Amino acid sequence: MMVRSYSNEWVSGFLQTSPMFEPLREAGKLFEKLDHWPEIESLNQLNTDQLRVIATKSGKQIRFVPQAKAKCEFVQQYEPRIYLTGEIHTRAHSWHDLFNALVWLTYPRAKAALNQLHYHALLEEREHNQEVRSPLRDAATLIDESGVIVVSSNDYLIELLKNFAWKTLFWQQRTAMLVQMKFFLFGHGLYEKALHPYLGMTGKGILFHVSETFFNQRLIDQIAMIDIWLEDYLTREYLTSADLVPVPVLGYPG
Repeated sequence: MMVRSYSNEWVSGFLQTSPMFEPLREAGKLFEKLDHWPEIESLNQLNTDQLRVIATKSGKQIRFVPQAKAKCEFVQQYEPRIYLTGEIHTRAHSWHDLFNALVWLTYPRAKAALNQLHYHALLEEREHNQEVRSPLRDAATLIDESGVIVVSSNDYLIELLKNFAWKTLFWQQRTAMLVQMKFFLFGHGLYEKALHPYLGMTGKGILFHVSETFFNQRLIDQIAMIDIWLEDYLTREYLTSADLVPVPVLGYPG
């Protein structure tokens, strides 16, 4: 398996380097002209709007804090700590963690639901002394790292994607795709890969059927709707990686 590494060198205007970053541009607009890495506290300044304070499902306002040494106590583990305190361990000069923060700011309801799913799954594993991660948590991790939200008003296009008919979808139906299907990257690991995209770059898709009017909405409104739909999707009692559809993201026209 090929392991890809990403430089921690800052790239000014990085959100304009690819259309894949489009969903994050509103959340990251204050960083666009920076010529250096933003401080972690700068991320917290983006969560001060009293009309839209981002919080966990336990009601704790999220706060990005410096990465600390890992601890064994359950309440100090990454996901439990977020759920119980709102504190998100964030490494300085890390694309992976910066994109995680921007996804929290872009899809706050879905990220909170995902954190809650992780927390309760971990509690369940702990209660039953499970040493192997549950299928539910495997699926949650795939969504968190590599999730792609696919919306389409055309059932035929959705079926092509489900059936891996990629040449038909991306080439023969590309004109229809551009007006009746759209991809929104969600996984922060996938955003990191988008800094240096490659042909085999594949996400894990969650599909939503929408009306034609969806595509006439402003991007900020489209994202708000997706955030609600994904939040609801993540409250399902049973979810496995088999529910996710492979999405070769570079296949999308343009």
